[in-house]
Amino acid sequence: MTVTDDDLMDRTGFEAFVLSLPGVTLVHQWGNASVAKVGGKIFAILSGWGTDGAPGLSLKCSDMAFAMLPELAQIRPAPYLARAKWVQVLPGAPLTHNEIKAYVREAHRLVAARLTRKQRTELGLEALIAAAPKRP
Repeated sequence: MTVTDDDLMDRTGFEAFVLSLPGVTLVHQWGNASVAKVGGKIFAILSGWGTDGAPGLSLKCSDMAFAMLPELAQIRPAPYLARAKWVQVLPGAPLTHNEIKAYVREAHRLVAARLTRKQRTELGLEALIAAAPKRP
């Protein structure tokens, strides 16, 4: 299944999924984009930015994912956010529903890891951070 069949590319599916992650808030801003935040910091956005109105899912990613994902069709550095290692997944990208979900979960974890210990504790995110693979 490609991202064109994926409910994460529509507002209802995207919002339901991100709100299932711990400590997430959702706002509509910047031209009615759906903006997912953890601890007040953005980790994913569903918008029509740079897509001629088609949905585009922008998300924070690791250095390795940022280097590899734009090599795939319909995935590119995210408009306005590429310098912070964000990509935008467009309809037709060759990723499955589960792969997209995994990248959104990882975006959530990456941003949550940068919160203060106090914020992570208040949001119940310590277990999420502790379970993450450790860098050598």
